[in-house]
Amino acid sequence: MGKIIFYEDRNFDGRSYECMSDCGDFSSYLSRCNSCRVESGCWMVYDRANYMGNQYFLRRGEYSDYSRWGMFDGIRSCRMIPMYRGNYRMRIYERENFGGQMYECMDDCDSIMDRYRMNECHSCHVMEGHWLFYEHPHYRGRMWYMWPGEYRNFRDMGYMNMRFMSMRRIMDMC
Repeated sequence: MGKIIFYEDRNFDGRSYECMSDCGDFSSYLSRCNSCRVESGCWMVYDRANYMGNQYFLRRGEYSDYSRWGMFDGIRSCRMIPMYRGNYRMRIYERENFGGQMYECMDDCDSIMDRYRMNECHSCHVMEGHWLFYEHPHYRGRMWYMWPGEYRNFRDMGYMNMRFMSMRRIMDMC
């Protein structure tokens, strides 16, 4: 079970909201959210309601000021990442709708270009495990959380003009 506490102001000030599961919109609990404490679990937090916008992976710890990440509007929604202790497997595709070159991945990849000679990844099928995709090599830039399922078109998911260039398994014992 995970637990995260959100605060209206930086440095854990102002009203707070305690969360133990996914929350698609904080607006009925807090007027804004600018800091949080993760007491247990791993979480993805989003700067827009309904799990949209920029995403950030959080594990146990204190996060006193989101503006350091370039997140000036604060957090608007969150998703708890379930604990997973199994195999990791996914297929990545060069084009939308599972088109173009396909590669199967079972471990972290710090550069899709270097490992697979793929310039871009526009769809994937996550068969096992939970993954973070990054827009730049070496796990840098914006990130996206992917769990088991088919992702035919990243643009339809709100990832306009996005190129995924690295990915890693979420293996933390959160």
